[in-house]
Amino acid sequence: MAERSVVVTGGTGGLGGAVVASFVDAGWRVVVPQRAARPGSEPAADGLVRVVADLTDPAGAARVVEAAVGDPAAPLRAVVNLVGGYASGGLVHETPVEEFERMLTVNLRPTYLVTQAALPHLVAAGGGAVVCVSARAALTPFAGAAGYVTAKAAVLAFANAVAVEYRSRNVRCNTVLPSVIDTPANRAAQPDADHSRWVTPAEIAPVIRFLAATDSAPTTGASVPVYGRA
Repeated sequence: MAERSVVVTGGTGGLGGAVVASFVDAGWRVVVPQRAARPGSEPAADGLVRVVADLTDPAGAARVVEAAVGDPAAPLRAVVNLVGGYASGGLVHETPVEEFERMLTVNLRPTYLVTQAALPHLVAAGGGAVVCVSARAALTPFAGAAGYVTAKAAVLAFANAVAVEYRSRNVRCNTVLPSVIDTPANRAAQPDADHSRWVTPAEIAPVIRFLAATDSAPTTGASVPVYGRA
C-alpha cells in the first residue's frame, strides 16, 4: 500500500511517462490528470489514478487535488508540474499577442492553479514539495519564441515565490530546467540535430523524484539544470 500521494501534471507526455513510472516504482500513489478519457488507457500498475480534468480551469485543478487527497492512508506530499507546451514563431513585432498569451496559458496557468489548490493540503499534512519544470531558455533565451521564453521564466519566478512564501510551513518548491528533452516529438521537429547530446526523460525523472522526496528536505528555491550535453 502506498503511504504518500503525488500529483503529476503532464503525466501522459513525453517526459511524464518516465516521471510517473519513477514514482510508481518508488511506491507512491500517483494521480495523473488527462484532458479526456482514452479507451484502453487505464494503467496496469497499482497506485496510479487517472482523473479527467482541464487544468486551465480552476474547477478542474481542484478536482485533481481532491482526488489526490482522497486516500487518508496516502496523504498528498508532492505536486509535480510538468504540463506545458512549446511554440515558435517570428520576432516579437511579428507575434500576435494571442499567440504570446497562449504560451502563458499552456505553461503557467496550470502550474499556478494546481499548486494553488494543493498548497493548503500540503500545509495541513505537515509539509511537502512542489516541483516545477521551466527550461534553460528561461535563463538563456533564443530568438523566435518570446512567448515560450517568457512563460518558462514566469514558471521559474512563480516557483521561487512559492518557496519563499511557504518555507516556514514546511512546503518546499524547486524547479528543474531542461535543455532539449529527447522525445519522439522533439526528434521529429529536429531530425538533423545531434540527439545524443539531448537529455532523456529517464535522466530527468530521478532528479524530479529526489526533489519531491524527503531526501531533499533542506532544499527549496533551487533551480536545477538538467541539460545533458546540449
